[in-house]
Amino acid sequence: METTTFDWSCKNTWKQSAKNTAWCLLGCSIGDFGTILFFQLTEIPLPVLAIMILAIINGLITSIILETIILLRQNLSLDKAFKTAIGMSFISMISMEITMNLTDYIFTGGAILTWWIIPIMLAVGFITPWPYNYWRLKKFGINCH
Repeated sequence: METTTFDWSCKNTWKQSAKNTAWCLLGCSIGDFGTILFFQLTEIPLPVLAIMILAIINGLITSIILETIILLRQNLSLDKAFKTAIGMSFISMISMEITMNLTDYIFTGGAILTWWIIPIMLAVGFITPWPYNYWRLKKFGINCH
């Protein structure tokens, strides 16, 4: 039985996977933060868990939309761009969304955006899926963007 060692030291792959992760983070953050801010400003009485679930769903939707647009600009058909956006990075998006909202919940009680929590949420949201994105890119050559 032959054992191969996975290479975690490729600087180019880390760089490319960081770029991919940043695009995913941008897409997720738009829907996530937008939803939390909406409920924070309107003061609509909804349980924190419900707001956070909506924020996660909206973050996933905006990320898929952004990634589809990016792929369309790379001359993919709409069908192929959409399937690629959903298929390649959905695990990354879900892990990103859950950890961002869990961080918000731990530090603020949930569904509250403040000047100091946003950078923490973004950092956690970036770091969580980055190794997965590196692994996927290195092992399969699968690039979201």
